[in-house]
Amino acid sequence: MKRIIKLALAGIAAGALTASLGGMAPAFAQMKEKEKTVTVGGAPMYPSKNIVQNAVNSKDHTTLVAAVKAAGLVDTLQSPGPFTVFAPTNDAFAKLPAGTVDTLLKPENKKTLTNVLTYHVVPGRLTAKDLMEKIKTGNGKAMLKTVEGADLTFAEKDGKLWIWDAKGDSAQVTIRNVMQSNGVIHVIDTVLLPG
Repeated sequence: MKRIIKLALAGIAAGALTASLGGMAPAFAQMKEKEKTVTVGGAPMYPSKNIVQNAVNSKDHTTLVAAVKAAGLVDTLQSPGPFTVFAPTNDAFAKLPAGTVDTLLKPENKKTLTNVLTYHVVPGRLTAKDLMEKIKTGNGKAMLKTVEGADLTFAEKDGKLWIWDAKGDSAQVTIRNVMQSNGVIHVIDTVLLPG
């Protein structure tokens, strides 16, 4: 009789364990969906990590990461934000006149470098859909104030998202919606410069 009771209790415990694990499956699926990654520069960008934690792994953003460190913006971009960052690739920095990046990275040019970098950041978490809605509301254009203080102009052209800086130069968003714990990154192909 004792053996039957033990077997019955074991069966109940096993059933309860199976039921609780089965109930966890949707939770695991939700966690996996929240952790959906986008590959940038050969590395997965995890939504559970912040902007800096992800950017340091992108082989396409080593210049940007060096600039963020030189400008002393690491702590800011690791803070809760949220921020929308338009992240120029190494190739985008390479388009600048020869010697520009080296000059900007010098300690005496920290203020100028900070202005250039914060010109690529807009407060809030703006997905491509949010930006497109602002463009639609603005009759084809949207102007957003950057952390630097000047505006960027956004428009849709041939199904692609474009940004114009104060000088009239344009950048195309090449990778959209790289979600971060403290915002979102949109990869761009040109460095934007404040006026």
